[in-house]
Amino acid sequence: MTLRGHGERTNDRQMAAQDETDTVAAAPVSSEERSRSPGDFYKNFASLMKAALLSSTAATGKPVEIWYQDEARVGQKGTHAYVWAPIGSCPLMVRDNRHDSVHLFGAICPARGVGAAIIMSAVNTEASTRSARDEMNEHLQEISTQMAKNAHAVLALDGAGWHQGGGDLQVPDNISLLHLPPYAPELNLMENVWEYLRSNKLCAIVWDTYDVIVRHAVKPWHF
Repeated sequence: MTLRGHGERTNDRQMAAQDETDTVAAAPVSSEERSRSPGDFYKNFASLMKAALLSSTAATGKPVEIWYQDEARVGQKGTHAYVWAPIGSCPLMVRDNRHDSVHLFGAICPARGVGAAIIMSAVNTEASTRSARDEMNEHLQEISTQMAKNAHAVLALDGAGWHQGGGDLQVPDNISLLHLPPYAPELNLMENVWEYLRSNKLCAIVWDTYDVIVRHAVKPWHF
């Protein structure tokens, strides 16, 4: 797995303090798209894949890879995890109550056992969502470099605002996007990676500074 980039410090926290509810609306989604359930997605996966591939003439005659993409927060207000312990005991764990964090943009191709990720500072306010789209563009470029030679990828991802098509999202010619149904994280295999990292690599840790968070966000990705 590869990870590149560095979440440079920005004033995202200050912007969030000014307007914590400021968000960017996603591009309109058709009623057919909204009505797709996880079951429908499984049942119609082949036709959805075909439609995604037909949207790009660059996919013609090339081997196809299926990738999954998502983002995860890594920071001071971490999580606890279940651990084995003697009956009746209560193992102690630390938990930081501060709020500094970075976000990992991660993607995997399960069939090949490869992945690609970048680090960014935050994705909460309108300004940082625009920044997140820039980071998403960078992540798409990184994914395209990790694909097999002459392959075309179908990238499954959720409906976050910075995942939507349009002039600001620059999708490489060797990638086609396949948006997952709303509220269906179980369809995104990147969620399994985040669950493992949160339970085994990123829990019960106190990070004193932002730079320490960045350094420790890199290490778990190479598990």
